[in-house]
Formats: sequence, C-alpha cells, structure tokens
Amino acid sequence: MTDYQNILDDISSGYKETKERGKIASYIPELAKVNESKFGIHLVDLNKNNFCAGHSKEAFSIQSISKVLSLALAFSLVDNALLKRVDVEPSGDPFNHLSLLEFENGIPRNPLINAGALVVADVLVSELDNPKKDFLQFVRDLANDQTIDFDEKVAKSEKRTGFKNYAAANLLKSYGNLKNDVETVLDFYFHQCSMAMDCEQLTKAFFPFMNGGKCQRNRNYLTLSQVKRINAIMLTCGFYDEAGEFAFEIGLPGKSGVGGGIVAVLPRKYCVAVWSPGLNAKGNSKLGMEALEKLTTATHQSIF
Repeated sequence: MTDYQNILDDISSGYKETKERGKIASYIPELAKVNESKFGIHLVDLNKNNFCAGHSKEAFSIQSISKVLSLALAFSLVDNALLKRVDVEPSGDPFNHLSLLEFENGIPRNPLINAGALVVADVLVSELDNPKKDFLQFVRDLANDQTIDFDEKVAKSEKRTGFKNYAAANLLKSYGNLKNDVETVLDFYFHQCSMAMDCEQLTKAFFPFMNGGKCQRNRNYLTLSQVKRINAIMLTCGFYDEAGEFAFEIGLPGKSGVGGGIVAVLPRKYCVAVWSPGLNAKGNSKLGMEALEKLTTATHQSIF
C-alpha cells in the first residue's frame, strides 16, 4: 500500500522555506490579498481514505477549477448537444485570448478557456430555474458539504475588472453563440469562479471524475462516457497553454485556477488537490505544479 501521508508530509515540509513561490494574480484585486506563503495538499483514495498536509483546510477562490464543475452539470443536462456550441481542442493560447474565437466564427476551442466556459454558463442560465443557486447546490451535493459558498467580494472584484470577459461575451453574442443577456451570463460566470473551497472539499467534489461518475455517497452524477470525455478535456485543455507540460511532467487529468489551486485525478485510484497562490508565467500554481510532479514520481502512479 502506498504511503500517501508520508509522501504529502515530505512534499509540504520541503516548501516551508522556499523563496521562489511565483506571483499572485493581482489583476483580480481581491485575490491580491492572499498570503503567498500558503501551501496545502489533500488526497483521497478510492476507498475514501484521506491524507493531507499544510493549509489543506483553508478555503480559497477556486476560479477556473469551477469550469469543470459547470461543464459536468451542463453535460448532465444537455449531454452531447453542448458540443455543437463549443469544441474540445486544446487552444494553445492563454485562457483569456480572443483571436481564435473570431477566427473560428464564435465557436470556442474548448470549455475550459474563458470563452468556452461562458458558453457553458449560458447553457446553465437557460436550463436552470435559479442558475446561481442551483449550480451552488450541485457543487454542495457533489462534495456532500452544505457550507460551500460563493465569495461575494471576489465576484464583485471580478465584475469590476473583467473587461476581457465582457469582450468575449459580447463577441460570442455577436456570433449568436450566447442566447441569454450578456450581463446575466457574466453575473453567473463571475459567481461561479468566485466559489471558495478548500483542498479537501475539492477532492470530494471531484471524486466522481475518479470514480466513474459516482460521488462519495455512491450517487451517480455522470455516465461513464461523460466522465471519460471530461477527463480527456482536463488532460488536454486543463492548463491552457501549459496543458502539454502538465501531461508530460505529472501525467494526470486536472484543472488549475488563478487562485492557486489545482485538482487532478488518477481514475480508480485517487483524487488530489493542492493550493499555493503564487503562479508561474502561464498562470498555474508554481509550487502546485511541482508538488504534483513530486507526487506522481514518488508513487509511480499516473495514467501513463
């Protein structure tokens, strides 16, 4: 049996004195207030054994990690009809670039770049009776944790500074790929990204992607086909223009967020979440990327 606890302890202790921790995402003012010295990691295996180290129970803004959860809900509601409005190809560009969107007539490259996530948000606004409330409840139920909530300060901070998201939404609207009012879709999207969770809560919420669509309470949320597709999208598109590097170094499907979080899964084996708010040049957690590489190297466990 793999000694996950000892491995996580070694990884966490190795970062206590590290000086080079990356740069916090200051373009969202509320995120700039986070202490850059934080580091947490949590792993849950298929048998629901939990292992953790560092600040693993401190909530942070999950940001783009939420795109996987909104994608899962959209797939559960409209299934493959979603793929008529958003592609599944890696973009090769940073998460907020718009050049490809215009070149490809308003069809985003994949659901995990901002433009693609806005299309997914539009689907949820159309399909849900009370979109923000219903999405929040979906995540709470996935994680079996009713304390999970939006961080209103972060949502307002994003609204004040989200000029490229406004541009993307209006460009999508101009191509007919946004059915609802731009302001309504953006309000949902900003709240989605503002959700605050800790590493343990994230591993619970992502448990179905490791467990064939079933959460820790054995409730089925997704089909095996949907899980396969979402994991494939995470592997190829989950880290923007660093997705290839993540697959090469870590070898797991995963998703990052500019709040410094990363979640990754090894199907039928474990789900792991790591948080360190300093980002590398590509916008992914610097120490988070390193920690997951150390984890898969130490355990000799990846999808490859």
